[in-house]
Amino acid sequence: MDERPENPRVEPRPGLWDLAGAWRGVLTAVAIFALTRIGQLIMLVWLGNAAHDGESLRGRLLVWDGGWFLRVAVNGYPHGYTYDASGHLEGNELAFFPLYPMLIRGVSALGLSPETAAIGVSWIASIGAAIALHLLGTTLYHRRAGWALVAICCSAPVSVVLSMAYSEALFLALVAGMFVAAHRKVWWAAGLLGLGAALTRPTGAAAALALAVAAIMAVRESRRQAWQPLGAAALALAGVPLFLLWVATRVGDPSAWFRIQTAGWGTSFDFGRSTWTFLRETLSSGDGWIPVSVALILLVALAAAGVALAGKPWLPLAVYGIVAMVLVYGQAGFYHSKPRLLLPVLLTLLPAAVAAARARPRVAVLSIVAWAAFGLWYGAYLVAVWPYTL
Repeated sequence: MDERPENPRVEPRPGLWDLAGAWRGVLTAVAIFALTRIGQLIMLVWLGNAAHDGESLRGRLLVWDGGWFLRVAVNGYPHGYTYDASGHLEGNELAFFPLYPMLIRGVSALGLSPETAAIGVSWIASIGAAIALHLLGTTLYHRRAGWALVAICCSAPVSVVLSMAYSEALFLALVAGMFVAAHRKVWWAAGLLGLGAALTRPTGAAAALALAVAAIMAVRESRRQAWQPLGAAALALAGVPLFLLWVATRVGDPSAWFRIQTAGWGTSFDFGRSTWTFLRETLSSGDGWIPVSVALILLVALAAAGVALAGKPWLPLAVYGIVAMVLVYGQAGFYHSKPRLLLPVLLTLLPAAVAAARARPRVAVLSIVAWAAFGLWYGAYLVAVWPYTL
């Protein structure tokens, strides 16, 4: 006689928090991140002392783009174009997206100096990015992949910007969080995080497009409450156009943001011609190890993206990675900034994270430590010794 119950009890599927290891798993990810930041700061001090330029560690964390963000936070945006003494158009603060400087202003209203607020917002956002990366790796693969993704991303070459007054830390946190929310179908959070990413960096347009792909996939699975994913995608997609429209209205020129970018930083979309010229000339002449290293980083990132795509990753993440890389490789501008722009792409990091998660723990740890030793030193060198902006 069959004594099995008519309605057997089905065990509920564990939530993402449990899959990620709950507090222990998340705190492990934060500890991994903290180790990379401590190592980076030690290298910055060491190389800075060797440089004998009198710059403090705090000053190094506030250089270059940090100054532009601080001016926006303290003085607001200008009302038009800026010209030099000879009447030539220059870049100005209107090139920089608003969310990061808004947060700096908000935190400094608590009584902190704008400089301290800028570094503090970046560091807090970096912790959020570490948590979001761990959750993303866990929801796409498993817990060890989440930890590996944190370690590999936060110790990558030019990950030094995660400690600086740059917007990359905030953008990375928002993008990774958006993907986690979309994968778990928490659409209100995905929409808000996608909008935040779109108001942080122009590459937020690629993240918004990826969220639209995730929304379409969700609607194809089920048309019930289709307004939630579609509304989230619409909210994120509105971010970049709204800011560009606001700049255009403020200046009185529909192409204002693009003209400012070109005038100040030589940034324009030339379908990769300048990138190809840089790669060809640098690798043929071998003139200077920093340019050669940047060229190799760009080629390795392309190869890594190809390996990732061959593994058929989650489609929205693949779309984001492809579009973001097209924007990075397809635009003219400072060649030594491109590794920084590639940092939040994520697609290029997936093969290493998955491989580390599948390897024996000792092999994975040794490989990541070797990667981190180079990446953290490289970023510290660019800030403390290399005389040009990132």
